[in-house]
Amino acid sequence: MMNLNKAYWDKKYTHDKTVWDIGYISPPLRAYIDQLTDKEIKILIPGAGNGYEVDYLYDKGFTNIHVIDISAKPLQNIKTRIPTFPDGQLVQMDFFDLESPRFDLILEQTFFCSLEPSHRKAYAMKMHGLLNEKGKLVGLLFDRTFKNGSPPFGGNEGEYRSLFTPYLSIKVLEPAYNSIKPRKGNELFFIFEK
Repeated sequence: MMNLNKAYWDKKYTHDKTVWDIGYISPPLRAYIDQLTDKEIKILIPGAGNGYEVDYLYDKGFTNIHVIDISAKPLQNIKTRIPTFPDGQLVQMDFFDLESPRFDLILEQTFFCSLEPSHRKAYAMKMHGLLNEKGKLVGLLFDRTFKNGSPPFGGNEGEYRSLFTPYLSIKVLEPAYNSIKPRKGNELFFIFEK
């Protein structure tokens, strides 16, 4: 088992070893955000990395966006791109240490696949605890396995259904039709609701 701690992720960002970073918001998340009308909803982006979803949401008038990452570097990158983004909404901490606040929407983009598979049940439970009633966890999950023994860790639809069904209602879990070319046919778009 790898030690996927703060030092591990700091090293990835310091040495620019972020192959998962496509440099812009992924098309499935952009399409989902485009249909949101309530700009007051409270949004969490956990394990955000460089968080291009933050830029997109902020540009569209969403301001109640909370960003968490275990590493400071990606949060600094967001602040450099969006100097007016509130400092208090960029939080450096371990996601599993987050307590109390509840969110209307949590966006998932590569965070889940960065966690050791042994942490997946804790992730599902934590998401349930962080969502308001009728709140949604929305994003992308890999629909393939990886044999490299390090992030990303893949999975499949059956595994995700089994994992999340005890905690959240599965509204959508289907192949993403608008994935970027390198991930085409390997991503599931999902909407889970509390």
